[in-house]
Amino acid sequence: MDQQLVRHIAGSTGLPVPVAERVIADVIAYYRETTEEFVRRRHGELQRRGRKNAEIWQIVTTELAERPVGAGELTERQLRRIVYG
Repeated sequence: MDQQLVRHIAGSTGLPVPVAERVIADVIAYYRETTEEFVRRRHGELQRRGRKNAEIWQIVTTELAERPVGAGELTERQLRRIVYG
């Protein structure tokens, strides 16, 4: 783990170093999710909340664009293929 980052987060938040390390590890793990894993996970979550696919594709497209390492633009058809094959 990048100790300079750990010291920065610990210093800027007041978190103890071990807690800062766990937080950083959690964030890194979250963003290691592939585009396909993210699309499938979010589709399932939004579907369980009663959202319809037309709305889901718009939400997922917006969320993908906001991720730190962008997935590039995906069409609705590409999103459907990720979820349904």
